[in-house]
Amino acid sequence: MAYVVAIDNGSQSTKVLIVDAAGHVHASARVGLRPYESPSPGRSVHPGDDVWESIASACRTAMSRFTGDAEEIVGVGLCTIRFCRALLRDDGSLAEPLLSWMDERVGRPHEPSPDVARVTTSSGYISHRLTGRFTDAAANYQGMWPIDQTTWRWSADAAEYTRTGTTPDALSVLVDPGEQLGTVTAAAADATGLPPGIPVYATANDKAVEALGAGLGAQDEVLVSLGTYIAAMTVADSSEGGDAHWANFGSRPGQYLAESVGIRRGMWTVSWLRSLLHEPGDGGDHLYLLDRQLGAAAERVPPGSDGVAAVLDWLAPDEAPYRRGAFVGFSGAQGRGHLQRAILEAIAFTMADHIDAMAAELGRAFRTVIVTGGGAQSPLLVGMIADVLGIPVQRANIDDAAGIGAAVCAAVGSGLHPDWDAAVQAMVGRADGRQPSPASATYRRLRAWHRGIRTRMDAVDAWSADQVDVDSEAAR
Repeated sequence: MAYVVAIDNGSQSTKVLIVDAAGHVHASARVGLRPYESPSPGRSVHPGDDVWESIASACRTAMSRFTGDAEEIVGVGLCTIRFCRALLRDDGSLAEPLLSWMDERVGRPHEPSPDVARVTTSSGYISHRLTGRFTDAAANYQGMWPIDQTTWRWSADAAEYTRTGTTPDALSVLVDPGEQLGTVTAAAADATGLPPGIPVYATANDKAVEALGAGLGAQDEVLVSLGTYIAAMTVADSSEGGDAHWANFGSRPGQYLAESVGIRRGMWTVSWLRSLLHEPGDGGDHLYLLDRQLGAAAERVPPGSDGVAAVLDWLAPDEAPYRRGAFVGFSGAQGRGHLQRAILEAIAFTMADHIDAMAAELGRAFRTVIVTGGGAQSPLLVGMIADVLGIPVQRANIDDAAGIGAAVCAAVGSGLHPDWDAAVQAMVGRADGRQPSPASATYRRLRAWHRGIRTRMDAVDAWSADQVDVDSEAAR
């Protein structure tokens, strides 16, 4: 039997799966990342060498749990967090900690430094750690990079390098999904427990790999990725975006995904609320118990949370940096179950509006929603999404859809399956669907209420920011 190793490095943890050709998981491991550090306003970095260390640790643990023959592992699929920037020395080591997707510098041109010889993504950095080669996944380049959206290769336009602050010699060699990045070096094998010499295959950005692992493929399907960043995706006809969506590279060569406006720190807000409700130092079973208690308390609250609404701008979008998160509507009769439910309802209401706007712009009607990510484990949230949108919702069969997507890429690259369609058919599945409930009519009415609160809070936040600026100017 042949196997592939799937590396799924996300915003909060790294997960590693060892998967066979039928998509069955034979071993797995998960290692959490340390909290981001913010050395100065607007900066957000991964502490030390945290991403590589979490990947190496998760690989070692997964390999230690694998009872099969390591010589039958035929490849590794590498998927990492998108929109990160890695600044490397000549030898491929980090010149400074990895810039997270929340660091304001990743949306700006790179500023050259004598210590920085190469500029790449998180996957480009990890590719070098695994293979010793400066190669990277072409489909992990979004944002401030001189990438040609049609060829998936570096631009031939010199102005693009000026715009992004990069030079061709500082960039990695690009390869398509399923193509080989290199082979595992002896040093990487020692660090990870992976067999030396096995090929490492490119995937794409983590959201696109998640879509592949959930089987997104029809134009009447939309996937909602319920992670730290929440976004909705559907297959696209071209690399052109619009006002309500942008075009992302897919995890198949030449494929594009239409991606909606999203929610920054989406499911993170649920973790944030939980962190307020337990004593520091509590952990393990205490946290799982608290999760169950919060879920049960939220279940007892009616739709609309008795008038409490959450506005999920805990991390403001780039186009409106003045926005702040908020809870409104307290009367003294509400408890923590209302806060939990209000956050989940805010996710469902906000994303429903984004999905409808994207559908209108694409000229489509979605008939099925697929949910992935940590939030997909919440039956309450999954039911809310079905009720708010009024269409059935399905979960990916394996909780780690991005891991399965990375496994698919490695399976295609290694020849374990002859093509993408065959690999997806054999390795990807979905769980039973959730139909809209009788609460759907209530939620349809409440959408306008929540939209109105978001609009009014936007005006309040803009006014508040102006007042702070006025006070700051007066203080000078």
